[in-house]
Amino acid sequence: MGRAADMLGTTQSFHRALGEARLITPLRSAGGHRRYSRYQLRIAARARELVDHGTPIEAACRIVILEDQLEEAQRINAEYRRAAGSAPPPTAA
Repeated sequence: MGRAADMLGTTQSFHRALGEARLITPLRSAGGHRRYSRYQLRIAARARELVDHGTPIEAACRIVILEDQLEEAQRINAEYRRAAGSAPPPTAA
């Protein structure tokens, strides 16, 4: 956790708060140390950006979750559009 905090210029308590808000849930090493993925570090960095601009941490976490959900929905929609574009057009009955 200390290394992740150093990388992002945050504190360990900030990362604990993100975990308590259920924004990120790091894996644990055999020794009990928190292990963050690159994706989780990107999410934490986005939350830090929002907090740095005055957004309360709980609201920042909710914003990041909603942004992530929107990105996923847009990706799925793009896949559907591509699939629909490659499918033969429906015939008139």
